[in-house]
Amino acid sequence: MASHSDTLVVFFGATAGANGGKLGSDEREIILLVWQIVDLHEKKVGKLQRRLVKPDSLELTDQSKEETGLSVEELYKAEPLDKVLQQFQQSVSAELKALGRSSYTLCVDGPLIIRQALHPEASKKNLVLPECFYSFVDVRKEFHKCCPNAGQVQDLTLHSMLEYVCIPELPLSEQVMGLKEVRCMVQLSLHILAEPYNHKFSCFEAVKYKLESGACSKTEPVDSETVIRARGLPWQSSDQDISRFFKGLNIAKGGVALCLNSQGRRNGEALVRFINQEHRDLALERHKHHMGSRYIEVSIRTSNEVAQFLSKENQVIIRMRGLPFTASPQDVLTFLGADSPVTDASDGLLFVKYPDGRPTGDAFVLFSCEEYALNALKKHKQILGKRYIELFRSTAAEAQQVLNRYMSTPLISTLPSSSMVPMPVLATPPYLATGSTRDCVRLRGLPYTAAIEDILEFMGEHTIDIKPHGVHMVLNQQGRPSGDAFIQMRSADRAFMVAQKCHKKMMKDRYVEVFQCSTEEMSFVLMGGTLNRSGLSPPPCKLPCLAPPAYAAFPSPAMLSEAALYQPPLLATPRTPQPPHSPHPTLLYMNMNMNYTAYYPSPPVSPSTMSYFASPPGSVALAAQQPHAQGHVASPMMPQHGALVRMQGLPYNAGVKDILSFFQGYQLQPDAVLLLYNFSGQRSGEALITFPSEESARRAVAERANHPLSGLPVRLLVCCD
Repeated sequence: MASHSDTLVVFFGATAGANGGKLGSDEREIILLVWQIVDLHEKKVGKLQRRLVKPDSLELTDQSKEETGLSVEELYKAEPLDKVLQQFQQSVSAELKALGRSSYTLCVDGPLIIRQALHPEASKKNLVLPECFYSFVDVRKEFHKCCPNAGQVQDLTLHSMLEYVCIPELPLSEQVMGLKEVRCMVQLSLHILAEPYNHKFSCFEAVKYKLESGACSKTEPVDSETVIRARGLPWQSSDQDISRFFKGLNIAKGGVALCLNSQGRRNGEALVRFINQEHRDLALERHKHHMGSRYIEVSIRTSNEVAQFLSKENQVIIRMRGLPFTASPQDVLTFLGADSPVTDASDGLLFVKYPDGRPTGDAFVLFSCEEYALNALKKHKQILGKRYIELFRSTAAEAQQVLNRYMSTPLISTLPSSSMVPMPVLATPPYLATGSTRDCVRLRGLPYTAAIEDILEFMGEHTIDIKPHGVHMVLNQQGRPSGDAFIQMRSADRAFMVAQKCHKKMMKDRYVEVFQCSTEEMSFVLMGGTLNRSGLSPPPCKLPCLAPPAYAAFPSPAMLSEAALYQPPLLATPRTPQPPHSPHPTLLYMNMNMNYTAYYPSPPVSPSTMSYFASPPGSVALAAQQPHAQGHVASPMMPQHGALVRMQGLPYNAGVKDILSFFQGYQLQPDAVLLLYNFSGQRSGEALITFPSEESARRAVAERANHPLSGLPVRLLVCCD
C-alpha cells in the first residue's frame, strides 16, 4: 500500500452469532458488511454502502436476529463473502478514482471484525483477502491518543467517545445496526480531524501474512502474559496449521512450539507466543474453535494451581496411585472418609495428568496433621470403583519430580515466580537423509560443559547458514556429552567456509577441531559408528546379524541430561540371551557400544528450557523409568519385576491408553506397558505387559485372550515360565 494518508474507509461487520465485544468468539459467519469513505484532505465523505452476506450455514441466533434485524430469507438472496468482498473492492476503487486519491486504510471500531471474524473465516474458506485487510486503524486507539483523558482504550465505546466530544446521538430512526456504527465513526473521525484537535491518524495496525519461522534470540526474554496453550490438535498438525487456526492474530517469530510426549511423539498440544498481551487475549476467545472436525482448547499456560498446592506449609503429603481415570475429587474425598479430612477439601487434591489432559491415575493429597495421614494410609489397597488404590507417604520433592515428568514444562516451585518464562522446544526434527554431499561439519574436542548456546556463539556469523534442526550433539553411552557435534549447513560451500574459518578456534579454554564431512559420514556416527583417521566403522545396526533380532530396550530418557532432548533413529543389536538359570531370564538388554545423540533445534533455543524427550524412532523398544513408592528407581535397562504377558496382533496405531483400557480392572499403571518396535522404527504390533504377579498374568491371559482391540483379535502369551 503506497500511503496511509489519502483516505479512510470506515468499516463495520456483523455475524450470525455474537456481536459487539464477543464478535467472532463463536465462529459464526459474517452476514453484514457496511462501509463509507472519508477523504482526509477535503474532509468529505462518500456514499454509505451496506451489503448482506450469505453464510454457508443459514442459521442465525436469536440475539443476532434481534440486533441486526435480518432474517434467513433475506440472507438467502445475498451474495457469498467472496463476491461481497469483490464488490467492496470495486466500489472503493471507483470512489477513490472519482476523488483523485490513490490509497486508503480501513478504520474500525476495535480490531474484532478484522482479526476475529474476517481473517479466520477467509482462512477456513480458502479466500485470499485483498491487501487492504492487512492494515487498519482502530478509532478507539486514535481517539485515546487524541483525548487521553477520555478513559482507557478498552473502556471506550462509540457512545462514550461521542459524548466526550459533545456530538449528539443519531435519532432512533437511523439507529439501524451497521449504518449507525459507521455514521458514528465517520462523525467522530471528522471531528478529531478538525480544530482544535487536528489529529493525524498514525496508529496503524498490521496483520501478519504468514508465520515467521525460526526461534527467538537466546537473549530475548519471553513474557508469560503472551503465551497460550492449545490442546486437542490433530497429531499431524504443523506450526503452519496452528498459525492458520489463529489467523488474524500476530504470532511472535518462531512462536509455535509443538509439544512431545515421553515417546517423542506429538501429544496434540502446542504453546503459542503472541507479539503482545492484547493478541494473547484475543486468542483465548478462540477456545473450542474448530480445526477441521476437532475443537481446540485454548487456555493460559500456567502452573499456578500446582505451585499453590506445593507451597502450602506444614502439610503431610500422601500419594495415591491406581485411581480410576474417571475418578472425581468428590470420589477421592469419599474414599478417604471423614476420619482423614483433606486440607481445604478438593483444593487439597492434585491430580497428575498427561500434557494432553488425560489422567495418569496418580494424585497427591494434603493433610493438616500426622493423625489424618495415618488414617488415610490405612486405606492402602482398598477398592475405589473397580480398582484397588495404593497410598504412600510422599514429599514435596517427590511430587515435583512426578509432576515434572508429566507437565508440559518443568515445574520449579521453589523458585520465586517471574513474569518471564523461557520458550519451549520446537517440533520433532526430521529423519536424517544420507548423501555424499559434504554439506556438514564435525566439531571435535568440545568442552564437556558446552551447550547449544556455546556452539552457536562459536559459529558466529555462520549460524545463519545452519539448516533448521541442524545441530546434533553426540553423547556417550552414559548419556553425557562426548565432545563431538555435527552441524548441517545449507550447502557444501558454507560447510567448507566454516571448516576453514573455525578450525582450532577456542571455545572456553579448549581449541575445537572443525572438519568438513558428508551427511552419510555424519549419519554413521549418529547411528553409533565411528569416524577416525582409519575411516568409517559402521554402527552396530549395520553389522551382519547372525541370529534373528530379539527385542531390546533402550534406557529411559530420564537417564539423559536435561539438555539431551532428542535421540536419533538408533537401532539396537541384541545381546546373547541369558542362560536359563539366570534369576531374571525374561529381562531385556541393549547394546552398550552405541552412541547416543541429542538433537537440538536451530537457530538458538536454550536447551535448558526444553522438557520433552523423544524416543528413538528406530528403537526396538522403549522402557520408562518410574520412581517407586519406596523411593527406589527401577532399572532403566529392563522392565519392572513381575510376570510378563506378550501381546501379539495389536493394531499398529494402538497406544498405551488402548492397552490399559483392554486390561481394565487389572490395576496396571502406564509404566507397565512396553510397546515394541521393529528395526524400521515402526510399531511391530506387539507389546510386553508387566503384571504384579504370575497369577494375575495367567488370569488376564485366560480372560482376555483373543478378545478384540479396535476390531482385531489379540493373542496373549505368558512369558513367566
